[in-house]
Amino acid sequence: MARLDRRGLPLSTTSDRAAERYREGVDLLLSAWAGAAEVLGKAIAADPGFALAHAARARLHAVRAEPAQARASIARAAELVRERGTEREGSHVETLSLAINGQSRRALDHALAHLDSWPRDALILSLPLGAFGLYAFSGMADHDQARVDLCERHAPHYAADDWWFLTYRGWSHAENGAVGQGRALVQRGFDLRKENANAAHALSHAMHEAGAGEEAERLIAEWLPSYDRSGTLHGHIAWHAALAALDRGDTERALGLYGQHVRPAVSAGLPINVVTDTASFLWRMQAYGHAVPEGLWQEAAAYAKPAFAQAGLAFADAHMAILEAATGDRDAVERRVAALMGLIEAGSYAAGPVVPAICRAALAFADGDYAGCARILEPVAAEVARIGGSGAQREMLEEMLLLAQLRGGEAAKARTLLDRRLHRRPSPRDTRWLGLLAA
Repeated sequence: MARLDRRGLPLSTTSDRAAERYREGVDLLLSAWAGAAEVLGKAIAADPGFALAHAARARLHAVRAEPAQARASIARAAELVRERGTEREGSHVETLSLAINGQSRRALDHALAHLDSWPRDALILSLPLGAFGLYAFSGMADHDQARVDLCERHAPHYAADDWWFLTYRGWSHAENGAVGQGRALVQRGFDLRKENANAAHALSHAMHEAGAGEEAERLIAEWLPSYDRSGTLHGHIAWHAALAALDRGDTERALGLYGQHVRPAVSAGLPINVVTDTASFLWRMQAYGHAVPEGLWQEAAAYAKPAFAQAGLAFADAHMAILEAATGDRDAVERRVAALMGLIEAGSYAAGPVVPAICRAALAFADGDYAGCARILEPVAAEVARIGGSGAQREMLEEMLLLAQLRGGEAAKARTLLDRRLHRRPSPRDTRWLGLLAA
């Protein structure tokens, strides 16, 4: 009797225990929940020759920013799948191998081709999706639409109660502007499986896009205690609540959440989340006119410097420049810009010139050269999506442009941008800024 994965695809293991542990481990992996490593380890112990269990563990290592372990596990999976694996499993392992070994463009192409043949292979479908997925980090300006198109193309192959697919289909729609539709889908997925950090995260995003910040705060306050602090999204989900508190002017609560969950000293999150969350929270706090407590900028910069010393990952590069500029390290920003220009000239930087522009704008903003910041950012504002991440994360760059226009004497441009933001979603902060313009 064939053993099957959670969505009915055959597995090349003769062990019922290995198949059961694999299904459970992939569920934990896809929900960013604690225990995935241990459960996948049990699958491997039950059947050491089961290639897909090794491949899932490789993906988990990659998600947890453990590249050496990821490469070792996927290499073992590749050996085993040649000895005992189906065509689908061989393609599955090859796709993961390309992603893990840094061949992102080829990994995306291979994933899309694989899904045309095996659309219910959820672990492979997860690769292009998400704020840090292959689409988001492809350098495409329209990656939000691409995710929606991919989900809709394969939606007929997923059950109406598939909690994982509901979560990512909904998140994709919410990020692409269909906030009501997206939120409803995510809510269904969350209701089906509450032990799912990706659903809580996606719901927080949908609430943000709907202007329901206080609702997001309540959701996170109720749900976060159930999520182990070792979970990769623990600090990032708390960051969402901190932003919502900051948005309504409660700096004490915002700083409390930052200090308890987000700052490098307490977060067990991935380096990319810790660096980008700390940089964006502190930048927002300072830009909104609040004093950043002494030492917080320096702590964030000290953590970030070894994590992303080399330029090359667009989303990280933009946030690193903000940290470097805020702490007065002008030379570091200029070195990063020079390195990025070299990568662009070599054709090996998919996001293109928008990121060096962001770096220069961050430096101008930190120097108080608001007119200069606006001049740099305005021509690339429509291209900011190319850095990847989510709308909530990239919103900081839109606010940098808005504040630069407000403070640089370009009231008409600021009013146009504010009107567009308020039309997209109501915000207490935007309303206050509109009052400043009216005055």
